[in-house]
Amino acid sequence: MTDVATMRARYRRILLFAARNLVQTWWFELVLPRIGLSRLAARGRAKRLQRIAQRFHALAVDLGGLMIKVGQFMSSRLDVLPPEITKELEGLQDEVPPVPFAAIRALAEAELGVPLERAFSFVDPIPLAAASLGQAHRARLSAADAAQTGLLDVVVKIQRPGIDRVVDVDLRALRRVAGWLTRVRLVSDRVDVPALVEEFAFTSLQEIDYLHEGASAERFAEIFAGDARVGVPELVWERTTRRVLTLQDVTAIKINDVDGLRAAGIDPSEVAARFAAVMFDQLFVHGFFHADPHPGNIFVTPLDAGAWRFTFIDFGMMGDVPDTLRKGLRHLLIAAASRDGKGMVEGIRGVGVLLPTADTAELERAMTKLFARFGGMGFAELQEVDPREFRAFAVEFGDVVRSLPFQLPENFLLIIRAMSLTSGMCSSLDPAFNIWDAVEPYSAQLIRAEGGNLLQDVAKRAVDVAGIVARLPQRLDNLITRTEEGQLSVQAPQLERRLGSLERMARRVVSAILFAALLIGGILLRAEDVVFGTVLMAVSVVPLLHALFAGLRPRRGVTTPKR
Repeated sequence: MTDVATMRARYRRILLFAARNLVQTWWFELVLPRIGLSRLAARGRAKRLQRIAQRFHALAVDLGGLMIKVGQFMSSRLDVLPPEITKELEGLQDEVPPVPFAAIRALAEAELGVPLERAFSFVDPIPLAAASLGQAHRARLSAADAAQTGLLDVVVKIQRPGIDRVVDVDLRALRRVAGWLTRVRLVSDRVDVPALVEEFAFTSLQEIDYLHEGASAERFAEIFAGDARVGVPELVWERTTRRVLTLQDVTAIKINDVDGLRAAGIDPSEVAARFAAVMFDQLFVHGFFHADPHPGNIFVTPLDAGAWRFTFIDFGMMGDVPDTLRKGLRHLLIAAASRDGKGMVEGIRGVGVLLPTADTAELERAMTKLFARFGGMGFAELQEVDPREFRAFAVEFGDVVRSLPFQLPENFLLIIRAMSLTSGMCSSLDPAFNIWDAVEPYSAQLIRAEGGNLLQDVAKRAVDVAGIVARLPQRLDNLITRTEEGQLSVQAPQLERRLGSLERMARRVVSAILFAALLIGGILLRAEDVVFGTVLMAVSVVPLLHALFAGLRPRRGVTTPKR
Protein backbone atom coordinates (compact mmCIF):
# COMPACT_ATOMS: atom_id res chain seq x y z
CA MET A 1 0.00 0.00 0.00
CA THR A 2 1.39 3.42 -0.94
CA ASP A 3 1.92 6.15 1.64
CA VAL A 4 -0.99 8.18 0.21
CA ALA A 5 -3.29 5.15 0.39
CA THR A 6 -2.15 4.47 3.97
CA MET A 7 -2.97 8.03 5.04
CA ARG A 8 -6.38 7.85 3.37
CA ALA A 9 -7.12 4.57 5.12
CA ARG A 10 -6.06 6.13 8.45
CA TYR A 11 -8.33 9.15 7.88
CA ARG A 12 -11.31 6.96 6.97
CA ARG A 13 -10.71 4.67 9.95
CA ILE A 14 -10.80 7.58 12.43
CA LEU A 15 -13.96 9.02 10.86
CA LEU A 16 -15.66 5.63 10.70
CA PHE A 17 -14.93 5.02 14.39
CA ALA A 18 -16.34 8.45 15.31
CA ALA A 19 -19.41 8.05 13.09
CA ARG A 20 -20.34 4.62 14.46
CA ASN A 21 -20.09 5.71 18.06
CA LEU A 22 -21.84 9.04 17.49
CA VAL A 23 -24.77 7.27 15.83
CA GLN A 24 -24.95 4.79 18.70
CA THR A 25 -24.83 7.59 21.30
CA TRP A 26 -27.40 9.64 19.33
CA TRP A 27 -29.77 6.68 19.24
CA PHE A 28 -29.57 5.88 22.95
CA GLU A 29 -29.27 9.40 24.37
CA LEU A 30 -31.59 11.36 22.05
CA VAL A 31 -33.92 9.12 20.06
CA LEU A 32 -35.03 6.60 22.69
CA PRO A 33 -35.79 9.26 25.37
CA ARG A 34 -37.89 11.17 22.82
CA ILE A 35 -40.20 8.19 22.30
CA GLY A 36 -40.57 7.45 26.00
CA LEU A 37 -37.84 4.82 26.37
CA SER A 38 -35.52 6.69 28.74
CA ARG A 39 -35.29 3.76 31.15
CA LEU A 40 -34.23 1.44 28.38
CA ALA A 41 -31.54 3.92 27.30
CA ALA A 42 -30.24 4.34 30.85
CA ARG A 43 -30.20 0.63 31.68
CA GLY A 44 -26.90 -0.25 29.98
CA ARG A 45 -25.36 3.23 29.77
CA ALA A 46 -22.31 2.55 31.97
CA LYS A 47 -21.26 -0.59 30.10
CA ARG A 48 -21.98 1.06 26.75
CA LEU A 49 -19.74 4.04 27.51
CA GLN A 50 -17.03 1.75 28.84
CA ARG A 51 -17.08 -0.27 25.61
CA ILE A 52 -16.73 2.92 23.55
CA ALA A 53 -13.68 3.93 25.62
CA GLN A 54 -12.18 0.43 25.29
CA ARG A 55 -12.61 0.52 21.52
CA PHE A 56 -10.95 3.94 21.35
CA HIS A 57 -8.10 2.71 23.58
CA ALA A 58 -7.45 -0.12 21.11
CA LEU A 59 -7.69 2.24 18.12
CA ALA A 60 -5.24 4.73 19.67
CA VAL A 61 -2.65 2.06 20.48
CA ASP A 62 -2.97 0.61 16.97
CA LEU A 63 -2.74 3.94 15.11
CA GLY A 64 -0.33 5.83 17.37
CA GLY A 65 0.32 9.38 16.18
CA LEU A 66 -1.93 11.96 17.77
CA MET A 67 -4.56 9.40 18.72
CA ILE A 68 -2.67 8.50 21.90
CA LYS A 69 -2.47 12.21 22.76
CA VAL A 70 -6.22 12.52 22.13
CA GLY A 71 -6.89 9.64 24.53
CA GLN A 72 -4.71 11.20 27.23
CA PHE A 73 -6.48 14.52 26.63
CA MET A 74 -9.92 12.89 27.05
CA SER A 75 -8.86 11.08 30.22
CA SER A 76 -8.36 14.49 31.89
CA ARG A 77 -11.79 15.83 30.84
CA LEU A 78 -13.60 14.93 34.05
CA ASP A 79 -15.72 18.07 33.64
CA VAL A 80 -17.26 17.00 30.33
CA LEU A 81 -16.88 13.23 29.91
CA PRO A 82 -18.46 10.61 32.19
CA PRO A 83 -16.17 8.62 34.53
CA GLU A 84 -16.74 5.40 32.57
CA ILE A 85 -14.74 6.94 29.69
CA THR A 86 -12.09 8.90 31.61
CA LYS A 87 -11.23 5.96 33.88
CA GLU A 88 -10.81 3.57 30.95
CA LEU A 89 -8.40 5.97 29.21
CA GLU A 90 -6.30 6.79 32.31
CA GLY A 91 -3.79 4.03 31.58
CA LEU A 92 -3.20 5.01 27.95
CA GLN A 93 0.57 5.44 27.70
CA ASP A 94 2.55 7.09 24.91
CA GLU A 95 4.65 3.98 24.33
CA VAL A 96 4.95 2.56 20.82
CA PRO A 97 7.42 0.22 19.10
CA PRO A 98 10.63 2.07 18.16
CA VAL A 99 11.42 3.00 14.57
CA PRO A 100 14.31 0.93 13.09
CA PHE A 101 17.58 2.76 13.58
CA ALA A 102 18.31 2.85 9.82
CA ALA A 103 15.24 5.07 9.24
CA ILE A 104 16.15 7.27 12.23
CA ARG A 105 19.74 7.61 10.93
CA ALA A 106 18.50 8.64 7.47
CA LEU A 107 16.23 11.35 8.87
CA ALA A 108 18.90 12.70 11.26
CA GLU A 109 21.55 12.87 8.51
CA ALA A 110 19.13 14.63 6.13
CA GLU A 111 18.31 17.19 8.84
CA LEU A 112 21.88 17.79 10.06
CA GLY A 113 23.37 17.74 6.56
CA VAL A 114 26.32 15.52 7.56
CA PRO A 115 26.85 11.79 8.20
CA LEU A 116 25.97 10.79 11.75
CA GLU A 117 29.60 9.73 12.39
CA ARG A 118 30.75 13.32 11.77
CA ALA A 119 28.08 14.90 13.96
CA PHE A 120 28.62 12.49 16.88
CA SER A 121 31.44 10.21 17.94
CA PHE A 122 28.90 7.68 19.18
CA VAL A 123 25.11 7.12 18.89
CA ASP A 124 23.41 4.25 20.71
CA PRO A 125 21.17 2.47 18.15
CA ILE A 126 18.91 1.24 20.99
CA PRO A 127 16.52 4.09 21.88
CA LEU A 128 16.45 5.49 25.39
CA ALA A 129 12.70 6.13 24.94
CA ALA A 130 10.22 5.74 22.08
CA ALA A 131 6.97 7.68 21.79
CA SER A 132 4.35 8.30 19.13
CA LEU A 133 5.96 11.52 17.86
CA GLY A 134 9.68 10.82 18.26
CA GLN A 135 12.33 8.81 20.03
CA ALA A 136 15.50 9.58 22.00
CA HIS A 137 18.99 8.05 21.73
CA ARG A 138 22.04 8.49 23.92
CA ALA A 139 25.04 9.91 22.05
CA ARG A 140 28.45 11.53 22.48
CA LEU A 141 29.51 14.75 20.76
CA SER A 142 32.44 14.85 18.38
CA ALA A 143 35.75 16.11 19.80
CA ALA A 144 35.35 19.50 18.07
CA ASP A 145 31.78 20.04 19.32
CA ALA A 146 32.70 18.83 22.80
CA ALA A 147 35.58 21.32 22.99
CA GLN A 148 33.30 24.15 21.81
CA THR A 149 30.31 23.41 24.05
CA GLY A 150 32.00 21.92 27.09
CA LEU A 151 29.62 18.95 26.89
CA LEU A 152 30.31 15.33 26.00
CA ASP A 153 27.38 13.04 26.79
CA VAL A 154 24.13 14.12 25.15
CA VAL A 155 20.67 12.84 24.27
CA VAL A 156 19.49 13.19 20.66
CA LYS A 157 15.76 13.42 20.19
CA ILE A 158 14.73 12.52 16.63
CA GLN A 159 11.27 12.80 15.09
CA ARG A 160 9.56 9.69 13.75
CA PRO A 161 9.85 9.69 9.93
CA GLY A 162 6.61 10.84 8.29
CA ILE A 163 5.05 12.09 11.53
CA ASP A 164 4.20 15.45 9.88
CA ARG A 165 1.81 13.71 7.48
CA VAL A 166 0.32 11.60 10.27
CA VAL A 167 -0.34 14.68 12.43
CA ASP A 168 -1.91 16.49 9.47
CA VAL A 169 -4.25 13.58 8.73
CA ASP A 170 -5.22 13.16 12.39
CA LEU A 171 -5.99 16.87 12.81
CA ARG A 172 -8.10 16.93 9.63
CA ALA A 173 -10.09 13.98 10.95
CA LEU A 174 -10.53 15.61 14.37
CA ARG A 175 -11.73 18.86 12.78
CA ARG A 176 -14.27 16.91 10.73
CA VAL A 177 -15.59 15.17 13.85
CA ALA A 178 -15.73 18.52 15.66
CA GLY A 179 -17.91 19.83 12.83
CA TRP A 180 -20.29 16.90 13.35
CA LEU A 181 -20.49 17.57 17.09
CA THR A 182 -21.44 21.23 16.57
CA ARG A 183 -24.69 19.96 15.03
CA VAL A 184 -25.56 18.07 18.22
CA ARG A 185 -27.28 20.54 20.50
CA LEU A 186 -26.58 18.46 23.60
CA VAL A 187 -22.85 19.04 22.98
CA SER A 188 -22.72 22.47 21.33
CA ASP A 189 -24.77 24.13 24.09
CA ARG A 190 -22.09 23.24 26.62
CA VAL A 191 -18.72 22.97 24.87
CA ASP A 192 -17.09 24.73 21.93
CA VAL A 193 -15.62 21.57 20.42
CA PRO A 194 -13.94 23.24 17.39
CA ALA A 195 -12.14 25.64 19.74
CA LEU A 196 -10.90 22.72 21.85
CA VAL A 197 -9.66 20.93 18.73
CA GLU A 198 -7.82 24.05 17.55
CA GLU A 199 -6.16 24.45 20.93
CA PHE A 200 -5.16 20.79 20.85
CA ALA A 201 -3.86 21.25 17.28
CA PHE A 202 -1.80 24.31 18.28
CA THR A 203 -0.18 22.42 21.16
CA SER A 204 0.47 19.33 19.00
CA LEU A 205 2.12 21.31 16.20
CA GLN A 206 4.36 23.03 18.72
CA GLU A 207 5.32 19.65 20.15
CA ILE A 208 6.75 18.41 16.83
CA ASP A 209 8.75 21.62 16.27
CA TYR A 210 12.02 20.99 18.12
CA LEU A 211 13.24 24.54 17.51
CA HIS A 212 10.24 25.75 19.48
CA GLU A 213 10.99 23.19 22.20
CA GLY A 214 14.58 24.44 22.40
CA ALA A 215 13.41 28.03 22.76
CA SER A 216 10.96 26.98 25.51
CA ALA A 217 13.77 25.17 27.36
CA GLU A 218 15.91 28.32 27.32
CA ARG A 219 13.01 30.48 28.50
CA PHE A 220 12.34 28.03 31.36
CA ALA A 221 16.04 28.08 32.27
CA GLU A 222 16.05 31.89 32.38
CA ILE A 223 13.03 31.96 34.71
CA PHE A 224 14.74 29.60 37.20
CA ALA A 225 18.28 30.85 36.64
CA GLY A 226 18.64 32.01 40.26
CA ASP A 227 16.64 29.16 41.80
CA ALA A 228 18.75 26.36 43.28
CA ARG A 229 15.73 24.03 43.28
CA VAL A 230 15.55 23.68 39.48
CA GLY A 231 17.98 22.66 36.74
CA VAL A 232 17.57 22.56 32.94
CA PRO A 233 19.79 20.70 30.43
CA GLU A 234 21.96 22.79 28.11
CA LEU A 235 21.08 22.75 24.41
CA VAL A 236 23.51 22.06 21.58
CA TRP A 237 22.08 24.39 18.94
CA GLU A 238 24.75 23.39 16.40
CA ARG A 239 23.19 19.91 16.31
CA THR A 240 19.54 20.97 16.54
CA THR A 241 16.95 21.44 13.78
CA ARG A 242 13.18 21.36 13.55
CA ARG A 243 13.26 17.53 13.62
CA VAL A 244 16.43 16.83 15.62
CA LEU A 245 17.09 18.12 19.14
CA THR A 246 20.43 17.62 20.93
CA LEU A 247 20.77 18.44 24.61
CA GLN A 248 22.89 17.62 27.61
CA ASP A 249 22.39 14.15 29.12
CA VAL A 250 21.06 14.90 32.61
CA THR A 251 19.80 11.41 33.47
CA ALA A 252 19.55 11.02 37.24
CA ILE A 253 17.08 9.56 39.77
CA LYS A 254 13.52 9.52 38.42
CA ILE A 255 11.30 11.59 40.67
CA ASN A 256 9.02 8.62 41.42
CA ASP A 257 11.88 6.22 42.22
CA VAL A 258 11.29 6.14 45.99
CA ASP A 259 13.93 3.46 46.65
CA GLY A 260 16.51 5.37 44.59
CA LEU A 261 15.76 8.59 46.48
CA ARG A 262 16.13 6.92 49.86
CA ALA A 263 19.39 5.24 48.76
CA ALA A 264 20.73 8.72 47.91
CA GLY A 265 19.69 10.00 51.36
CA ILE A 266 16.78 12.06 50.00
CA ASP A 267 13.43 12.08 51.82
CA PRO A 268 10.58 11.39 49.34
CA SER A 269 8.10 13.42 51.44
CA GLU A 270 10.41 16.44 51.18
CA VAL A 271 10.61 15.89 47.42
CA ALA A 272 6.78 15.91 47.27
CA ALA A 273 6.44 19.17 49.21
CA ARG A 274 9.18 20.94 47.24
CA PHE A 275 7.85 19.71 43.90
CA ALA A 276 4.38 21.09 44.68
CA ALA A 277 5.94 24.46 45.54
CA VAL A 278 7.96 24.53 42.29
CA MET A 279 4.86 23.78 40.21
CA PHE A 280 2.82 26.40 42.11
CA ASP A 281 5.52 28.97 41.31
CA GLN A 282 5.35 28.12 37.62
CA LEU A 283 1.57 28.47 37.50
CA PHE A 284 0.81 31.32 39.86
CA VAL A 285 3.98 33.44 39.85
CA HIS A 286 5.87 33.06 36.56
CA GLY A 287 2.92 32.21 34.31
CA PHE A 288 4.99 29.78 32.21
CA PHE A 289 4.80 26.13 33.18
CA HIS A 290 5.78 22.60 32.22
CA ALA A 291 2.49 21.03 31.11
CA ASP A 292 3.71 17.41 31.06
CA PRO A 293 5.39 16.81 34.44
CA HIS A 294 5.16 13.03 34.44
CA PRO A 295 7.91 10.87 36.07
CA GLY A 296 9.84 10.40 32.82
CA ASN A 297 10.31 14.16 32.44
CA ILE A 298 11.63 15.03 35.91
CA PHE A 299 14.80 13.83 37.63
CA VAL A 300 16.06 14.44 41.13
CA THR A 301 19.75 15.29 40.76
CA PRO A 302 21.95 14.86 43.89
CA LEU A 303 24.46 17.68 44.47
CA ASP A 304 27.27 18.22 46.96
CA ALA A 305 26.78 18.23 50.76
CA GLY A 306 23.45 16.40 50.61
CA ALA A 307 21.76 19.03 48.45
CA TRP A 308 19.64 18.13 45.41
CA ARG A 309 17.50 19.74 42.74
CA PHE A 310 14.83 18.94 40.18
CA THR A 311 16.00 18.64 36.58
CA PHE A 312 13.21 19.07 34.02
CA ILE A 313 13.41 17.71 30.47
CA ASP A 314 11.08 17.58 27.42
CA PHE A 315 9.76 21.10 26.93
CA GLY A 316 7.55 20.27 23.96
CA MET A 317 4.34 20.80 25.93
CA MET A 318 4.48 24.13 27.75
CA GLY A 319 1.73 26.46 28.89
CA ASP A 320 1.42 30.23 29.17
CA VAL A 321 -0.86 31.80 31.78
CA PRO A 322 -1.96 35.34 30.84
CA ASP A 323 -1.88 37.92 33.65
CA THR A 324 -5.69 38.09 33.91
CA LEU A 325 -5.99 34.29 34.17
CA ARG A 326 -3.12 34.11 36.64
CA LYS A 327 -4.88 36.64 38.88
CA GLY A 328 -8.08 34.58 38.71
CA LEU A 329 -6.18 31.41 39.56
CA ARG A 330 -4.66 33.11 42.59
CA HIS A 331 -8.10 34.05 43.91
CA LEU A 332 -9.28 30.50 43.22
CA LEU A 333 -6.37 29.11 45.21
CA ILE A 334 -7.08 31.44 48.13
CA ALA A 335 -10.73 30.35 48.18
CA ALA A 336 -9.68 26.68 48.10
CA ALA A 337 -7.28 27.20 51.00
CA SER A 338 -10.06 28.91 52.98
CA ARG A 339 -12.50 26.02 52.31
CA ASP A 340 -14.87 28.66 50.92
CA GLY A 341 -17.32 26.83 48.65
CA LYS A 342 -19.07 29.96 47.40
CA GLY A 343 -15.72 31.69 46.93
CA MET A 344 -14.52 28.70 44.89
CA VAL A 345 -17.51 28.99 42.58
CA GLU A 346 -16.97 32.73 42.18
CA GLY A 347 -13.30 32.04 41.49
CA ILE A 348 -14.22 29.46 38.85
CA ARG A 349 -16.53 32.00 37.23
CA GLY A 350 -13.86 34.70 37.48
CA VAL A 351 -11.28 32.49 35.81
CA GLY A 352 -13.69 32.21 32.88
CA VAL A 353 -14.46 28.49 33.08
CA LEU A 354 -18.22 29.02 33.43
CA LEU A 355 -20.39 31.13 31.19
CA PRO A 356 -21.81 34.23 32.96
CA THR A 357 -25.36 32.85 32.58
CA ALA A 358 -24.59 29.57 34.37
CA ASP A 359 -26.84 28.80 37.34
CA THR A 360 -24.30 27.89 40.01
CA ALA A 361 -26.59 27.31 43.01
CA GLU A 362 -26.18 23.52 42.80
CA LEU A 363 -22.43 23.83 42.27
CA GLU A 364 -22.12 26.03 45.38
CA ARG A 365 -24.06 23.44 47.39
CA ALA A 366 -21.85 20.63 46.05
CA MET A 367 -18.64 22.60 46.77
CA THR A 368 -19.76 23.33 50.34
CA LYS A 369 -20.59 19.65 50.83
CA LEU A 370 -17.22 18.69 49.32
CA PHE A 371 -15.25 20.86 51.75
CA ALA A 372 -17.40 19.80 54.72
CA ARG A 373 -16.80 16.11 54.08
CA PHE A 374 -13.41 15.80 52.39
CA GLY A 375 -11.72 19.19 52.85
CA GLY A 376 -8.29 18.88 54.43
CA MET A 377 -7.99 15.14 53.87
CA GLY A 378 -4.77 13.75 52.48
CA PHE A 379 -4.45 10.87 50.03
CA ALA A 380 -4.03 8.29 52.80
CA GLU A 381 -7.12 9.57 54.66
CA LEU A 382 -9.20 9.50 51.46
CA GLN A 383 -8.28 5.84 51.02
CA GLU A 384 -9.96 5.10 54.36
CA VAL A 385 -13.28 6.59 53.25
CA ASP A 386 -15.97 4.04 52.43
CA PRO A 387 -15.64 3.54 48.64
CA ARG A 388 -19.44 3.52 48.25
CA GLU A 389 -19.74 6.95 49.87
CA PHE A 390 -16.89 8.33 47.80
CA ARG A 391 -18.31 6.86 44.58
CA ALA A 392 -21.81 8.23 45.29
CA PHE A 393 -20.47 11.71 45.97
CA ALA A 394 -18.20 11.61 42.90
CA VAL A 395 -21.15 10.67 40.68
CA GLU A 396 -23.33 13.41 42.16
CA PHE A 397 -20.61 16.04 41.94
CA GLY A 398 -19.69 14.96 38.40
CA ASP A 399 -23.31 15.22 37.26
CA VAL A 400 -23.54 18.76 38.66
CA VAL A 401 -20.33 19.85 36.96
CA ARG A 402 -21.22 18.29 33.60
CA SER A 403 -24.65 19.98 33.65
CA LEU A 404 -23.07 23.44 33.52
CA PRO A 405 -22.06 25.32 30.36
CA PHE A 406 -18.28 25.59 30.16
CA GLN A 407 -16.13 28.15 28.41
CA LEU A 408 -12.52 27.03 28.75
CA PRO A 409 -9.87 29.78 28.70
CA GLU A 410 -6.76 29.41 26.59
CA ASN A 411 -4.34 26.81 27.98
CA PHE A 412 -6.74 25.91 30.81
CA LEU A 413 -6.67 22.23 29.91
CA LEU A 414 -2.88 22.28 30.20
CA ILE A 415 -3.23 23.83 33.66
CA ILE A 416 -5.63 21.06 34.70
CA ARG A 417 -3.24 18.45 33.32
CA ALA A 418 -0.22 19.95 35.12
CA MET A 419 -2.04 20.17 38.46
CA SER A 420 -3.48 16.67 38.12
CA LEU A 421 -0.06 15.15 37.41
CA THR A 422 1.49 17.19 40.24
CA SER A 423 -1.07 16.00 42.78
CA GLY A 424 -0.72 12.37 41.67
CA MET A 425 3.07 12.56 41.76
CA CYS A 426 3.17 14.02 45.26
CA SER A 427 0.71 11.42 46.58
CA SER A 428 2.81 8.59 45.12
CA LEU A 429 5.94 9.98 46.80
CA ASP A 430 4.22 10.46 50.15
CA PRO A 431 0.88 8.69 50.81
CA ALA A 432 0.33 11.09 53.71
CA PHE A 433 0.83 14.11 51.42
CA ASN A 434 -1.98 16.62 51.90
CA ILE A 435 -2.44 19.07 49.07
CA TRP A 436 -4.04 21.51 51.53
CA ASP A 437 -0.84 21.64 53.59
CA ALA A 438 0.97 22.77 50.44
CA VAL A 439 -1.78 25.18 49.37
CA GLU A 440 -2.38 27.01 52.67
CA PRO A 441 1.09 28.58 53.23
CA TYR A 442 1.27 29.35 49.52
CA SER A 443 -2.14 31.04 49.56
CA ALA A 444 -1.04 33.06 52.60
CA GLN A 445 1.88 34.40 50.54
CA LEU A 446 -0.54 35.26 47.73
CA ILE A 447 -2.86 37.08 50.15
CA ARG A 448 0.05 39.20 51.35
CA ALA A 449 1.13 39.84 47.76
CA GLU A 450 -2.45 40.77 46.82
CA GLY A 451 -2.79 43.16 49.79
CA GLY A 452 -2.41 46.31 47.70
CA ASN A 453 -4.78 45.01 45.05
CA LEU A 454 -7.31 44.13 47.75
CA LEU A 455 -7.36 47.73 49.03
CA GLN A 456 -7.85 48.96 45.47
CA ASP A 457 -10.75 46.53 45.00
CA VAL A 458 -12.41 47.74 48.23
CA ALA A 459 -12.05 51.37 47.15
CA LYS A 460 -13.45 50.60 43.69
CA ARG A 461 -16.46 48.80 45.18
CA ALA A 462 -17.10 51.73 47.52
CA VAL A 463 -17.15 54.10 44.53
CA ASP A 464 -19.49 51.75 42.63
CA VAL A 465 -21.90 51.55 45.59
CA ALA A 466 -21.88 55.36 45.94
CA GLY A 467 -22.77 55.67 42.27
CA ILE A 468 -25.67 53.24 42.63
CA VAL A 469 -27.00 55.11 45.67
CA ALA A 470 -26.79 58.41 43.79
CA ARG A 471 -28.78 57.04 40.83
CA LEU A 472 -31.35 55.19 42.93
CA PRO A 473 -33.97 58.02 43.41
CA GLN A 474 -34.16 58.69 39.65
CA ARG A 475 -34.47 55.00 38.83
CA LEU A 476 -37.26 54.52 41.43
CA ASP A 477 -39.14 57.49 39.98
CA ASN A 478 -38.88 56.00 36.47
CA LEU A 479 -40.12 52.64 37.78
CA ILE A 480 -43.18 54.21 39.47
CA THR A 481 -44.02 56.19 36.32
CA ARG A 482 -43.84 53.11 34.06
CA THR A 483 -46.01 51.14 36.52
CA GLU A 484 -48.70 53.87 36.57
CA GLU A 485 -48.73 54.04 32.76
CA GLY A 486 -49.02 50.24 32.45
CA GLN A 487 -45.69 49.92 30.66
CA LEU A 488 -44.05 47.59 33.17
CA SER A 489 -43.31 44.11 31.88
CA VAL A 490 -41.67 41.17 33.57
CA GLN A 491 -39.38 38.82 31.67
CA ALA A 492 -38.96 35.28 32.95
CA PRO A 493 -36.82 33.58 30.32
CA GLN A 494 -36.42 30.36 32.29
CA LEU A 495 -40.20 30.00 32.79
CA GLU A 496 -40.76 30.89 29.15
CA ARG A 497 -38.28 28.23 28.05
CA ARG A 498 -39.99 25.63 30.25
CA LEU A 499 -43.44 26.50 28.85
CA GLY A 500 -42.06 26.29 25.33
CA SER A 501 -40.50 22.95 26.13
CA LEU A 502 -43.83 21.61 27.48
CA GLU A 503 -45.64 22.86 24.40
CA ARG A 504 -43.16 21.12 22.09
CA MET A 505 -43.39 17.96 24.16
CA ALA A 506 -47.19 17.96 23.86
CA ARG A 507 -46.92 18.30 20.09
CA ARG A 508 -44.49 15.40 19.97
CA VAL A 509 -46.84 13.23 22.04
CA VAL A 510 -49.68 13.97 19.62
CA SER A 511 -47.36 13.11 16.70
CA ALA A 512 -46.33 9.86 18.39
CA ILE A 513 -49.99 8.86 18.89
CA LEU A 514 -50.77 9.75 15.28
CA PHE A 515 -47.76 7.71 14.12
CA ALA A 516 -48.90 4.67 16.11
CA ALA A 517 -52.48 4.99 14.82
CA LEU A 518 -51.42 5.24 11.18
CA LEU A 519 -48.89 2.42 11.49
CA ILE A 520 -51.27 0.02 13.25
CA GLY A 521 -54.15 0.98 10.93
CA GLY A 522 -51.93 0.39 7.90
CA ILE A 523 -50.87 -3.02 9.20
CA LEU A 524 -54.50 -4.06 9.82
CA LEU A 525 -55.84 -2.72 6.51
CA ARG A 526 -52.96 -4.12 4.47
CA ALA A 527 -54.41 -7.62 4.74
CA GLU A 528 -57.54 -6.45 2.85
CA ASP A 529 -56.22 -3.52 0.82
CA VAL A 530 -52.49 -3.76 0.11
CA VAL A 531 -52.19 -0.35 -1.57
CA PHE A 532 -54.13 1.68 1.01
CA GLY A 533 -52.49 -0.11 3.95
CA THR A 534 -49.02 0.48 2.52
CA VAL A 535 -49.82 4.19 1.96
CA LEU A 536 -50.92 4.57 5.60
CA MET A 537 -47.74 2.88 6.82
CA ALA A 538 -45.59 5.14 4.62
CA VAL A 539 -47.43 8.30 5.72
CA SER A 540 -46.85 7.34 9.39
CA VAL A 541 -43.16 8.27 8.89
CA VAL A 542 -44.09 12.00 8.83
CA PRO A 543 -45.46 12.22 12.41
CA LEU A 544 -42.66 9.88 13.53
CA LEU A 545 -40.03 12.32 12.26
CA HIS A 546 -41.83 15.18 13.97
CA ALA A 547 -41.99 13.25 17.25
CA LEU A 548 -38.27 12.55 17.08
CA PHE A 549 -36.89 15.86 15.88
CA ALA A 550 -39.34 18.59 16.92
CA GLY A 551 -37.67 21.05 19.23
CA LEU A 552 -34.18 20.71 17.82
CA ARG A 553 -32.16 23.88 17.32
CA PRO A 554 -33.61 26.06 14.53
CA ARG A 555 -31.49 26.62 11.47
CA ARG A 556 -29.13 29.57 11.44
CA GLY A 557 -30.84 32.70 10.29
CA VAL A 558 -34.21 31.50 11.65
CA THR A 559 -35.25 33.04 14.94
CA THR A 560 -37.88 31.71 17.29
CA PRO A 561 -40.74 34.23 17.54
CA LYS A 562 -41.28 35.74 20.97
CA ARG A 563 -44.58 35.07 22.68
